[in-house]
Amino acid sequence: MAVHEHPHRSSGFRLPIFRRHRTAPASESAVSARSDTHTAQAYVFASLRLLTGFVFLWAFLDKTFGLGYATRSGNAWIDGGSPTKGFLGGVAAGPMESTFHSWAGEAWADWLFMLGLLGIGAALVAGVALRFAAVAGTVMMALMWVAEWPPARHLSDGSPSMSTNPFAEYHLVYAVVLIALAVASAGDTLGLGKAWAKLPLVRRSHWLR
Repeated sequence: MAVHEHPHRSSGFRLPIFRRHRTAPASESAVSARSDTHTAQAYVFASLRLLTGFVFLWAFLDKTFGLGYATRSGNAWIDGGSPTKGFLGGVAAGPMESTFHSWAGEAWADWLFMLGLLGIGAALVAGVALRFAAVAGTVMMALMWVAEWPPARHLSDGSPSMSTNPFAEYHLVYAVVLIALAVASAGDTLGLGKAWAKLPLVRRSHWLR
C-alpha cells in the first residue's frame, strides 16, 4: 500500500512546479519585449533629435561662413551679408508681408535669427534644454510659416504661389517634431539629457529640462 501511495504523492507535487516553470518565462518574455520596445523608441527619438539638430546647426554654419549651399561664398554673415534680408525681403503673401519687409536686413533680426539657429541646433545635438529649444523653435517656425503663408494660392502680384498645401507646410512639421522631442525626453539617449537634468539650476527650474 505504501509503495503505491509514494508515486501518487510525488506526481501530485510535481504539477504546481511544472506550471510555475511554464508561466515564469512568459512573464519574463513580456517584460523583455516591453524593454526592447522602449529602447528602440528611445533610439528612434534620439536619431530624430540629432538629425533635426544638424538641420539647424548646418543652416547656421552655412549662413555664417557661406559654405556654398544655401549661401554662396561672399554673401556670408561674416562677409557683411544679411541672413534675413533675402528671405524676409522676398515675402510676397500673407498678413505680415509689409512687417517682414521692414524687418529684413535689420541687425537685431539677423542676430536673433542666427542665435536661434545656433542655440536650438546646439541644444538638440547635445540633448539638453529641449523644452526651451522647443518653445524657441516653435516661435521661429511659426514666424517662418506666416512668412511662407501656405494658404495663399496667389502672391501679392497675382502670380501663382505654388503652395502645395494650405496648412501642413514643413515649418509646421519641424515645430511638432521639436515639441515631440521635448515631451519624449529625447536627450536622455545618445545625449547629455540625464546629466543636464541633475544640475541644481535645472532641478529648480524644470522648464530648462
